[in-house]
Amino acid sequence: MRIDKYLWCIRFFKTRSIATTACKKGQVKIDNKSVKPSKEVYGNELILIRKNQINYQIKVLDLPKSRVGAKLVDLYRKDTTPKEEFEKTELLKFAKDYYRKKGTGRPTKKDRRDIEGFQSDTID
Repeated sequence: MRIDKYLWCIRFFKTRSIATTACKKGQVKIDNKSVKPSKEVYGNELILIRKNQINYQIKVLDLPKSRVGAKLVDLYRKDTTPKEEFEKTELLKFAKDYYRKKGTGRPTKKDRRDIEGFQSDTID
């Protein structure tokens, strides 16, 4: 089975064209080598996929005949992604929420209060 079709069948990507694009961009690797969308997948291979700034590791258990339901996905793949990968995204999420580039849009209410508090402290 083709790698793009496999990733679509196990519901890793929403559409097959998205899976194909990820392969072309080099976000899908088998044995640490970038693969084309037409690369054949066999059992017991380790697939590395970079999606949403997370490096997923998936082991192929079996090949489905067609797209499977969400409850049956674990029959065809085993997710061996380390927990550290998910912890990294939590840190990135906090960094994005708190920091804002200077000069991007109006100040928020919190920014305004901080500015007013800073100004009232310097005047006294």
